[in-house]
Amino acid sequence: MNVLILGSGGREHAFAWKIAKSSSCNQLFIAPGNAGTAEVGTNINIDVNDFENIKEFVLTESIELVLVGPEDPLVNGIYNFFKEDEQLKDISLIGPSKEGAQLEGSKEFAKEFMFRHNIPTAKYQAFTKDNLTEGYTFLESLEAPYVLKADGLAAGKGVLILNDLQQAKDELKAMVADAKFGTASSTVVIEEFLDGIELSVFVLTDGDSYKILPSAKDYKRIGEGNTGLNTGGMGAISPVPFADRFYIEKVEREIIKPTVEGLKKDNIEYKGFIFIGLINVKGEPKVIEYNVRMGDPETEVVIPRIKSDLLNLLKGIGDGTFSEKDLEITEEVATTVMLVSGGYPEAYEKGKEIIGIEKVSDSIVFHAGTKQEGETVTTNGGRVIALTSFGENMNDALKKSFDSAEKIAFEGKYFRKDIGFDL
Repeated sequence: MNVLILGSGGREHAFAWKIAKSSSCNQLFIAPGNAGTAEVGTNINIDVNDFENIKEFVLTESIELVLVGPEDPLVNGIYNFFKEDEQLKDISLIGPSKEGAQLEGSKEFAKEFMFRHNIPTAKYQAFTKDNLTEGYTFLESLEAPYVLKADGLAAGKGVLILNDLQQAKDELKAMVADAKFGTASSTVVIEEFLDGIELSVFVLTDGDSYKILPSAKDYKRIGEGNTGLNTGGMGAISPVPFADRFYIEKVEREIIKPTVEGLKKDNIEYKGFIFIGLINVKGEPKVIEYNVRMGDPETEVVIPRIKSDLLNLLKGIGDGTFSEKDLEITEEVATTVMLVSGGYPEAYEKGKEIIGIEKVSDSIVFHAGTKQEGETVTTNGGRVIALTSFGENMNDALKKSFDSAEKIAFEGKYFRKDIGFDL
C-alpha cells in the first residue's frame, strides 16, 4: 500500500524506518520529512497543517494510509477533514478525531475527562483572568511546589513548576492576564504537585480494542541531573525497569481500560496512539497528562522494540482486523541519546554541517532536525539526531549510544551523558 507520514522529526524517521521494512509497503512518502526520512522514503514539501494540499497529494498518489506524527494537525481536525470529505473518507487516517485530540489540546478537557471516568490524577482547578483572585486562593491552599499548565498547546513550554508562592501568583497573572503563552494560556490549570518517577505508557487503539506498546522514560531537562530548562527530550529508555508486568497490569486496569472505555462512553472517535504520561507515586500510577500521538524521543526506543509488522497493525485499524493482530516485543533494552544544537532550547543556529554519521555502526541513527543540501547533511533544528541502541541491559545499550555520539560532529554539538541516571 502507499503510505504518507506527516511530520519532520525523529519520531517520523522512526516510523518511516519501521514502515519501510514492511512487505505491505509499496511507496512511502513523508511530508515534509528530513535528511533521514529521505533515505527510506520520498520527502514531500507540504506543511502538516495544509489540509488542501495534503488532500491533493493523497488523491494524486493513491495514498491508502496516512499516519499523523505531530499533535498540531490532529488538534486542528485533520481526522474530521478526511472523514467529512467524499473523496477522502475511505482512506485510513491514524489519529484521533478533533474532539479526541482535545485530550492533548486542552489540559482542562483532559482533567475533566479523567475525573469523569475515575482515572487517578492530581487534584486541580482551572482559572482565567476573570477569576484570577480565586486562582491566588487555590494556590494558597496547596503546598509547594506549584504546578501551572497553559490549557492549550504551547509547543512544550506551557508548564511551570515553581517553589515560591508569590512567584506562582505572578506567573499565573502573566499567563492569563498578560498572555505569556498567547491564547494557549488564556485558561490555566493549577494542580497539586505529585512527587515520584515519571514514565510513559503508549497504547494503540482502533477505538474498541487496544494494544499496549512498550513503556519508556524520557529526559526533558537540558542539564545533567535533570537541571536547567525543559526541552523536547534529551534521551529515552525502554522498558522502564520498575514497570514490570504487575505494574503494567495495574496501569491497564486503573488507567488504560477506563480511558478507552471513557472515549467510547463519551462518543469520541479515536483511532490511533494514546500517550499516557504517568508518575509513579509510591507504587501508585497517576496520570500527569495525555498526548494524542507518540512522543519524541520515546518513539525512537518504543518502535524499534516492536518485532511485529507495524504497517500490518495500522492497516488493521482501517479494515477492522486490528483486534486479531499480534503484537510482539523484543526483550532487549533500547536507549536513545539526543544530539542537540548549541544554545538549545533557547536561541541556536541552523545550517551547521554534520559529519561522521557513516561511522556509526552500533546504533540506529534517527534524524530529527536535519536537512539534505546537495551531498551535505546540515542541522535544521534544536534537536538534531537521536542515536538508538540495543543491549541486554540499560548500561550496555547506553554505552553504544554514547560511543556513537562521539563519532558524529557538528559545531555546538551537545548531549546529556547521564541518561538513565535515576533508574
